[in-house]
Amino acid sequence: TIRPLAIGRKNYLFAGSDRGARHAALMYSLLGTCKLHGIEPFTYLSDVIARISDHKANKLSELLPQNWQPLAK
Repeated sequence: TIRPLAIGRKNYLFAGSDRGARHAALMYSLLGTCKLHGIEPFTYLSDVIARISDHKANKLSELLPQNWQPLAK
């Protein structure tokens, strides 16, 4: 929705630096992609953060929201 963007518009001016703004944009994009695919963002991030250090570098695309599958418990 547009509402979060409108509410945060003034805050986005104070990202601290260009690098900080790029990181914020990346996170918003990642979380927006989660929502687009019906994935709860907190669940996704918790799982990916726990798995990423052991994941093969050439298979990191498997951890993107559009490809992500939670580990079977």
